[in-house]
Amino acid sequence: MLEKATFAGGCFWCMVSPFEEEEGIEEVISGYTGGHTENPTYQEVCSETTGHLEAVQITYDPDKFSYEKLLGLFWAQIDPTDPGGQFNDRGESYTTAVFYHSEEQKEMAEASKNKLESSGKFSKPVVTKIRPASAFYKAEEYHQKYHRKNPLHYKMYRHGSGRASFIKKHWSV
Repeated sequence: MLEKATFAGGCFWCMVSPFEEEEGIEEVISGYTGGHTENPTYQEVCSETTGHLEAVQITYDPDKFSYEKLLGLFWAQIDPTDPGGQFNDRGESYTTAVFYHSEEQKEMAEASKNKLESSGKFSKPVVTKIRPASAFYKAEEYHQKYHRKNPLHYKMYRHGSGRASFIKKHWSV
C-alpha cells in the first residue's frame, strides 16, 4: 500500500530529483503546504502572505523504500540549522519542515531530528520543524520536474545557490 511523505526543503526544484531516482518512489510533486490560503499561486507564496512553504509530496511504497530512508535523504538535501530559508532563498516560504501524515511518521521524524541534533554534525541547533500535514496544493506545471525541463538552468541554480557545495561539504560520505 502506497503512503505519502511531505518535506519542505527550500526551493522545491532542488528537492525532486534526489527522491524520484529511488526505487519505491512512485511520484514526487512540487507544491505548497502549511499555510492558510487555499490554492495559492507561486507569486502569492513568494509574497510571504500565505503561510505556505515550498514543499514536495512523495508517494512511496514503504516496503521498497522506508520512511526512515526518506528522512535520511531529506536531511542530506538541506541545511537544517538555517531558520531564515535555504541557501540563497530567504523567507518563511523557503524554511524547512517535515510534515507528518501519521503518529508513526511523527515519532520517526522527531527521533531522526533528535539523532541529527545529538550527532555533533552541526555546531548550531537543528531548527527544522516537525509539523502535522495539512492541505497540499500542487504547484504550477512549469515547476513540476523542473530539473528535467530546464536542466542547464537547474544545474546552475543548484550550484549558484550554494546548495550543491553545502551538501558536498556536510553530507558526502
